[in-house]
Amino acid sequence: MILYICVSTNLKMTLIKRANILQILLLILVASSCKNETKEISEAELKDSELPKGILPKMKPLENESPKLTTDYIAEKQKKIDSFYNKTWPNNSMNGAFLVAKNGQILYEKYEGFANFRDKTPITNETPIHIASVSKVLTATAILKLVNAKRIDLDQKVTHYLKEFPYPEVTVRMLLSHRSGMRSYAYFTDRDKNVWDRHNTLTNQDILTIMGTKNIGLEQKTGTRFAYCNTNYAMLALIIEKVTKLSFREAMDQMIFKPLGMTHTFVLDFDKDKKKVAPSYKGNKVEIGIDYLDKVYGDKNIYSTPRDLLKFDRARNSPSFLEPELLSQVYVGYSNEHPGTKNYGLGIRMVNWPNGKNFYFHNGWWHGFTSSYITLTDENVTIIALSNKYTKSTYAVRKLSVLFGEYPFKVEDE
Repeated sequence: MILYICVSTNLKMTLIKRANILQILLLILVASSCKNETKEISEAELKDSELPKGILPKMKPLENESPKLTTDYIAEKQKKIDSFYNKTWPNNSMNGAFLVAKNGQILYEKYEGFANFRDKTPITNETPIHIASVSKVLTATAILKLVNAKRIDLDQKVTHYLKEFPYPEVTVRMLLSHRSGMRSYAYFTDRDKNVWDRHNTLTNQDILTIMGTKNIGLEQKTGTRFAYCNTNYAMLALIIEKVTKLSFREAMDQMIFKPLGMTHTFVLDFDKDKKKVAPSYKGNKVEIGIDYLDKVYGDKNIYSTPRDLLKFDRARNSPSFLEPELLSQVYVGYSNEHPGTKNYGLGIRMVNWPNGKNFYFHNGWWHGFTSSYITLTDENVTIIALSNKYTKSTYAVRKLSVLFGEYPFKVEDE
């Protein structure tokens, strides 16, 4: 009897101990979960400038846009957009992707043709297409977020970040606004083998090294005039890498693509994926091969879809994008040498009309890829067209702006 009591008591003590251990483990898990949740919440609530140094600033989605579009409004716009589409790309001649949205709500989208004519892979809403120079808008966005977080100074000399950089007066702002005076890397690497052997694939670092060691002069004096130049954005990509201590591909992924759920957007990993991505074609469907310039990024080499770019565009229109003082510097023109309506801000093209209407956009062209990104900020409208078969019709989508505001374009053929 006594033995039974002892065994029973020991069993109870063991069970109690086990229960206590389980409770302690549960409390640790709960505490850890709460700590992580608190950390995530606190980081989400912090301004970019308040983030700890080890935390990168991230784009935040613009959610719950209003007002919701009415059925009548959608039907009216769809009819007009469809008419434009059929005139611009008759007989289903579009080979690419096209989207129009208002308040983040898709009004119209079409996906036609082939990502790859050899195996007849169709273009769908999930097909990444090279967005060419529209990539500059995304590169500029990453730079601006780092400026917002006080990791980069717009008016700091580029030599502060890139020690090899040979032009002492060029600032980050000048790179963004194409006022550096630098020459295009495509021109100073394609003629002289003593500068670069075109049998070798060029990289961003190669461009920097060549400019620093081969006595590559400026096209014009720094800061004296606007001259659109891809070299500016190849250098901005290197600055992003220097400041974030990540590859450009990973930095863009962490700061923009993942936070916005841009699941079909990426910076091309040239060595790994050059034969996997959608190729480009001439207008007659002849495939255009890759060349020695195709590894350079920042100025190009981002692949995306209209739906992903819509997420990106709406996030750029979110109040959390940039501090007001910095934002006001983005959408102001920096190319004022010759009076006119066309201008360039910090990573965005613009047309400023006398009636006070401003039109913000960026076009792109690389090999057979053409792209157009339009953001009508007053009307919360996004227009995107991407093609991997060369055509200038991609740029005609600007005419759709008149359906939403008083823009001096004509929907009819010019």
